[in-house]
Amino acid sequence: MAWNVFKFCTWLRCLGSIMIIIVLCLVGVTYYVVVVANYGPTLLLHGSITAFLILFLFHALLAMVLWSYFSVVFTDPGHVPLNWTPKFDEEKGSDDHADLLPESAVDGGQTQHCKIRYCRKCNHFKPPRCHHCSVCGRCILKMDHHCIWVVNCVGAFNYKYFLLFVLYTFFGTTLVTVSLLPYFLIFFTDEEISGSATTIILSFVTFVLNLAFAISLLGFMILHIILVIANTTTVEGFEKKSTPKWHYDLGWKKNFEQVFGTNKWYWFIPAYSKEDLRRMPELQGLEYPTQFDVESLQKL
Repeated sequence: MAWNVFKFCTWLRCLGSIMIIIVLCLVGVTYYVVVVANYGPTLLLHGSITAFLILFLFHALLAMVLWSYFSVVFTDPGHVPLNWTPKFDEEKGSDDHADLLPESAVDGGQTQHCKIRYCRKCNHFKPPRCHHCSVCGRCILKMDHHCIWVVNCVGAFNYKYFLLFVLYTFFGTTLVTVSLLPYFLIFFTDEEISGSATTIILSFVTFVLNLAFAISLLGFMILHIILVIANTTTVEGFEKKSTPKWHYDLGWKKNFEQVFGTNKWYWFIPAYSKEDLRRMPELQGLEYPTQFDVESLQKL
């Protein structure tokens, strides 16, 4: 009997509450350093316009970061409907059944050329661009990856929210890094440092952490911008290398709209208009029951 190392991936789900607490603690420490310890008192005592602008931008970005973050956490990335089966071409008869192969029976990028795909782990058919997540233990529509930071899979219905979370977190950490730079540089001068030892240490650590996050998120953001423009997920990036032409590439504009929707008012918030939600390409051909409300897909 073969030893399946991926079954141990399900233990990563135990990190759920811990990772959320870690994220909230990082946000809390940053809030204390920027607002309570440094720029809040500066604004109250000196009426600094710079302090006001930093605090305004910080709170605006923080609100978007938390909104996007919890949208990713609590939004189901997309699942295959129970007992879903693909349509068979009756005129071709048994020819279509030649494509009913488990993923393990198909090598590398050839899986994407199968008309009908079957997941041996879930024991059911799965639509195009759907992949099995070893952590969640189920098939995810247009799966990108499983992110331990958001304690959820990133797929069809929360990929946009994930991208917004990365974008706003990058801008937020960059703002914190720039605003705390003077407090960081003062460590390397002979100037006297005011404030308690705890505040001084937290300011130093917060600057270093936010700088590290900003640098890492910049590369991560560039990667996903390239993926969105090419209409490719992280998982499909490996499949794309084995095909001469990526058949999901519709041009950068339509590729962008497939992720962010066509309604411009919704592009920069973690939400979809009802029209865009119902027109998602990942829903086409899934044959949900007529009483099925597509919005319930986004609720865990």
